[in-house]
Amino acid sequence: MFDTATTALLRAILDEVCESVSHREIGARTHAASKILEAATRGEISPEGLRQVGRAALSRAPTMWR
Repeated sequence: MFDTATTALLRAILDEVCESVSHREIGARTHAASKILEAATRGEISPEGLRQVGRAALSRAPTMWR
C-alpha cells in the first residue's frame, strides 16, 4: 500500500503518460498503469523514472489494431 502522496504521484504520472491515449483504449491504459505500479513497488518513485516506465509500456501496449 502506498501513502497518499505516492498514490497521487502515480495517478498524475499515469494521466500525463496517457494524455494522448483515448479513454476507449482500456488495454493500453491498464498496461501502462500496471507497469508504473510494478516500478513503484520495486522502489522507483522518481517522476521521471515513472514517466519512462509508462512511456515504454505504452510503446508495447496491446491494442486491438496490432
